[in-house]
Amino acid sequence: MKYTYTPRGVCSRQIAIEVEDGKIVDVQFTGGCHGNLQGISALVKGMNIQEAIDRMENIRCGMKKTSCPDQLAQALKEAL
Repeated sequence: MKYTYTPRGVCSRQIAIEVEDGKIVDVQFTGGCHGNLQGISALVKGMNIQEAIDRMENIRCGMKKTSCPDQLAQALKEAL
């Protein structure tokens, strides 16, 4: 299943996610800190969706109440 999410409160403008059988197949961010987001995308490939949510939810970026990893967790929760 492919899912597109519009993040809120962060620099990235869109997150495209592909999941299959409870695992993350691919993640692509549009906008944001390109190198860091490529790293996050590579690290979560093949990961169980719930594990990724548990690891990334509530991470903050500086003084913001959220971050790109937290927004990915929110997107994965919606995709479930």
